Amino acid sequence: MTRRAVLKRETSEVSASVELDLDGTGKFDISTGVPFFDHMLSQFAKHGYFNLVVKAEGDIDVDFHHTVEDVGIAIGEAFYGALGDKRGITRYGHAIIPFDDALVMVAVDLSDRPCFVF
Repeated sequence: MTRRAVLKRETSEVSASVELDLDGTGKFDISTGVPFFDHMLSQFAKHGYFNLVVKAEGDIDVDFHHTVEDVGIAIGEAFYGALGDKRGITRYGHAIIPFDDALVMVAVDLSDRPCFVF
């Protein structure tokens, strides 16, 4: 079974495409126009050992939030599609990791009840 997803998201503010391979090796190609967001997505893929390609063009001259929001939605939809019936997946996971100059805390619940807290 291939656990991959490819999708495009188009809104009036942003055009985004995502390619996700859950059984990858941590390769990434990220370009959103938001440098720190690109860095964080790259590290997400690298340390999560999945391959991720994200291309986005948005109204970053106005604000970054549309691009970040639409890319986040697209990545969430890609994970949902790539997981399929979730066979072999443990529902819960968590980690607390020192990274750069921050302490990162992540908790994931693959319950089909969406919620994102940043």
